[in-house]
Amino acid sequence: MTLSPNELAVMFLSLGILLFTAKLFGEIAKKYGQPSVLGEILAGIILGPTVLGFFAPSVTDFLFPAEGLRKVVMDSIATISIVLFLLVAGMEADIGTIRKQGRQVFSIGVSGIAAPFIMGFAAAYFFPGLLGMEAGGEVLFFALFIATALAISALPVIAKTLMDLNYYKSELGMLIVASAIFNDIVGWMMFAAVLSLAGKGDVSHMPIYATIALTLLFTLFMITVMRRLIHKILPWVQAHFSWPEGILAFSLALTMVGAAATEMIGIHAIFGAFLVGLALGDTHHFREKTRTIIEQFVSSFFAPLFFASIGLNVNFITNFDFTVTALFLVIGTIGKVAGCSAAARFSGQGKRESFAIGFAMNARGAMEIILGLVALNFGLISEKVFVALVVLAIVTSVISGPAIKMLLKLKKSFNFRDYLEPKAFVLINNPVDKYRAIEMLCAPLSTVTGIRYDTIRAAVMDRESIMPTGLKNGVAIPHARLRDLKKPVIAAGITSHGIDFGSTDGHPAHCVFLILTPTEDNMAQLEILSGIARTFKEQEFDSKTVRPNNFTEFISMIKSNGSA
Repeated sequence: MTLSPNELAVMFLSLGILLFTAKLFGEIAKKYGQPSVLGEILAGIILGPTVLGFFAPSVTDFLFPAEGLRKVVMDSIATISIVLFLLVAGMEADIGTIRKQGRQVFSIGVSGIAAPFIMGFAAAYFFPGLLGMEAGGEVLFFALFIATALAISALPVIAKTLMDLNYYKSELGMLIVASAIFNDIVGWMMFAAVLSLAGKGDVSHMPIYATIALTLLFTLFMITVMRRLIHKILPWVQAHFSWPEGILAFSLALTMVGAAATEMIGIHAIFGAFLVGLALGDTHHFREKTRTIIEQFVSSFFAPLFFASIGLNVNFITNFDFTVTALFLVIGTIGKVAGCSAAARFSGQGKRESFAIGFAMNARGAMEIILGLVALNFGLISEKVFVALVVLAIVTSVISGPAIKMLLKLKKSFNFRDYLEPKAFVLINNPVDKYRAIEMLCAPLSTVTGIRYDTIRAAVMDRESIMPTGLKNGVAIPHARLRDLKKPVIAAGITSHGIDFGSTDGHPAHCVFLILTPTEDNMAQLEILSGIARTFKEQEFDSKTVRPNNFTEFISMIKSNGSA
């Protein structure tokens, strides 16, 4: 069977809509200081049966069918997406840091599995009906599955959340990632054991002891033998193949082989991809530019598609049971957060750091959904329980980032363009001197801030009289600090004529940023000035070549130069 031309056209249309919506909501989430994965998952919920399917079911069925060949293709793309995302996560991980934290990783991993497992098993075994088991079901196997489902974490969501918070490469971030790896490998082994005990078989069609043994051997092989082989092979690949095509093809091919290996032995393909990334990222022959190309490729296309696809798989209205869902949320969250936090605290972490580890490990995301889908297909759980597991997966993933951010008191990533005022963007069409240019930029800032024009003008002119504010490459940064200002604001002026601001390279300014910061905020001005200097530091990005016609084009110009 193949897709017809019409089906292909609809598939590409649905992928485009899903990708754009995911990126849009991801950017909105980041704008409000939340991880982009939150917005990407929300995009899928809106496009899926829960929202769009409720108001326009024919549209949802047309774009995202629940069955058929196009559904199989879309699911395959989602699987490839998460495999490639785990490759990136593996490349970013630091084996040395993970090795140093071995004792803590084991302690947090074991406790993070044991606490929710025991709580989940007890609740499901003694109160199966309350947790959604249908009449006639096997209580023991149902309880074992629920316990396993509550014990597992979601390495992809944990990794994405830490990346979004710029905390992935920190020592604590590596501890969380290493603990999640341990947690998920053990969790999938437990799930395979439950299926085997229940007589449902496992995806690898081999005994559970063989799956466990092969997983351990494959992990050891990848981080020792394969890591050394890659270190020796990469120079040859780079010498005999085109760059970067050759090294990209080698990396992606190796990823697919690693994913296939773990899938064949009964552990999800993402673990094989992660181990390949771990081995690739540990050699200095793997260039930083290559790593960046792969990361940008995956993060801009595959990762948003996967996280958005989560919301396409379930209708949260149909089969939703508040009691079952609430119990899963309470038992799962308390068990995971308490278990991991206690182990982290016992291992020497601070109170805030321990709870941050607990909430990070509490994210279940796609792993919970994958687990639930397999169990649903094997008849271990009902659709009502599956919906509750999906809600648990999304809610725990959504609260993970904000909780980490609050506990660790992480500040929003600073970027000077966040303070650029759209209403204070000025095109200076006629030749003027620097004093007139400053006056032209003071006027719109007076309207934006509510501070008198004369006050702003006097403060900026006083500062300009002390020392010229011209930078290299045609940029000027007149600035002042004002007592009545609540937050930093920046006006931008663009001119093709050039204005003498006394720059060190002797070139006239073509981009003028007038910066106002509150008197009591000592660091804001320095951070803004530093950000502007970094953006315009490259010679090939000379501002005199820039011709934006409006504020949107100006922001696009800045972002395309690497200002995130």
